[in-house]
Amino acid sequence: MNAHEIDYHIYGEEMQYVEIELDPQEAVVAEAGSFMMMDTDIKMDTIFGDGSNQETGVLGKLFSAGKRLLTGESLFMTAFLNVGQGKKQVSFASPYPGKIIPIDLSEKGGKFICQKDAFLCAAKGVSIGIEFSKRLGRGLFGGEGFIMQKLEGDGMAFVHAGGTMAKKVLAPGEVLKVDTGCIVGFSHTVDYDIEFVGGIRNTVFGGEGLFFATLRGPGTVYIQSLPFSRLAGRVWAAAPKGGGKDKGEGSILGGLGDLLDGDNRF
Repeated sequence: MNAHEIDYHIYGEEMQYVEIELDPQEAVVAEAGSFMMMDTDIKMDTIFGDGSNQETGVLGKLFSAGKRLLTGESLFMTAFLNVGQGKKQVSFASPYPGKIIPIDLSEKGGKFICQKDAFLCAAKGVSIGIEFSKRLGRGLFGGEGFIMQKLEGDGMAFVHAGGTMAKKVLAPGEVLKVDTGCIVGFSHTVDYDIEFVGGIRNTVFGGEGLFFATLRGPGTVYIQSLPFSRLAGRVWAAAPKGGGKDKGEGSILGGLGDLLDGDNRF
């Protein structure tokens, strides 16, 4: 399986987007909702699954789409094909503040494991499937890290990390303990498991969850400082409840403080 060879450039600092350059008849596949802009002569088409098994007929297409359905993603992806004569550009934006990470699968042994909502786009020919857990602990307690996506092939793929991204290169046998939601992805050589935090005080009062992930080298691990679930939880907690009134966070004067600050909404 040979994926299309694509060139790219990543722009921005905190709200990044990736511009992909397509030669004639080259294509890229992306998650629905990540498209930003494109040149003329690029044809946009909705496809079943990831487009890597289109030659296998209806059953191949259904199997490819079914794998995505199990991860909670849409049955469909969008393919962008350059049908013109010269080089054309198409751009995809990150869904929230963070970093876009380019992954060259040919340098990762043809396989990369990532969080199920981290994938942004990839060269057509890259297979986007699911990485089932073979261990009971992961399946029962993995939370966000239970079902991971696997990217397979020899082309470029792009994943998104929320907040600040940390890249850790683990030596053989080296272990890194991570909050399950903070994992972006890792090399297929990394062994991944779930571990109980332990301790009654940690369990009851820690506020960090009962389990964390243990990643054992060798391999490369990408960590995000702000997973979307954490961001959404903070926004939801701070959102006004019951009639639209907030709790006056940030000021000991509460609503009076808002009035003095210039927020005159009642």
